[in-house]
Amino acid sequence: MTYKKLLLLGFTLYLVGSQSVTAQAADFSMNSLISNVGIAAVTNEVMDASKYLEYKDASVSSSWGYDELGIANLSEGNLNVREEPSTSGAIVGKMYNNAACEILEEVDGWYHITSGEVEGYVSAEFIITGIEAKVLGMELAYTRAVVQADGLNVRAGASEDAEIITKVAKGHELEVIEVADGWVKCVLNTDEVYVKEEYVEVKEGLNTAVTLSQFKYGMDVSDVRVDLCEYALQFVGNPYVWGGTSLTKGADCSGFVLSVYKNYGIKLPHYSRSQSNYGTEISYKDALPGDLLFYGNSKSTISHVAIYIGDGQIVHANDEKTGIIVSNAYYRTPVKACRLLED
Repeated sequence: MTYKKLLLLGFTLYLVGSQSVTAQAADFSMNSLISNVGIAAVTNEVMDASKYLEYKDASVSSSWGYDELGIANLSEGNLNVREEPSTSGAIVGKMYNNAACEILEEVDGWYHITSGEVEGYVSAEFIITGIEAKVLGMELAYTRAVVQADGLNVRAGASEDAEIITKVAKGHELEVIEVADGWVKCVLNTDEVYVKEEYVEVKEGLNTAVTLSQFKYGMDVSDVRVDLCEYALQFVGNPYVWGGTSLTKGADCSGFVLSVYKNYGIKLPHYSRSQSNYGTEISYKDALPGDLLFYGNSKSTISHVAIYIGDGQIVHANDEKTGIIVSNAYYRTPVKACRLLED
């Protein structure tokens, strides 16, 4: 049985000085494990402290590609990644709650980190490290398929004859349900879909920071569009909840759009296909920040909606695993675009 599975079964080990460590069955939640000082590892063997540390580092840290793992721990909002270790430093990216990073060094209460495509400094106050980060990471990590080919066909079934639902862009990540017979069953937004195993890299990992490219709107974009996008981006990292409309406690894709637009005096129904009938239809290639992009197999089967924020990016309530995130707008081909803001 793997290290992770043993932990989730609730077996705990206690390190006491240099004494041997013995497994004891216990009914601890993951939170109590994380908060308990001295809880070390999970196994059904007896081992001394040095053997445990070697086992822990080999089985956890290396599997995610982190040497010094840090995980953002926020009660609300997002964590700014700055160019310099100071609150006056320019913001170069954002970490949402539970996003992971590689800690390069500590500088006067700041961590120099890399996370995804972002490198900079974050306040050490909001980063969990050490054994707590590794145990929390075991709860948060999930298996994803990283697309290795542009325009990868996403199908309704595990067959070359199955209907092509959409195409996804190179670099996009899909949550994996299972891998079998050369096909990977994944979650795309909230739909179960299939992609050919040979065109993806399947790996386990953690969510990471986002860049500030989504803030580059262009000179011809109105202030209200910029303001709407920045308002929506405040909620990146908050949870996805089916049927929800709360920007902080949880919303689904249409609930997120509904609530963002409500802040600007625009009322929308709580259903993505219904929302696609509002405003003026435009080509998705002509979309401006604040316009809506819709996804599905066709206009009659729209199942997902997102807010375009410029620079080829969208912000949307993606699924229960990733919550509200920023994505490539063309991770799958939009089937419709609508403009509700008439500058």
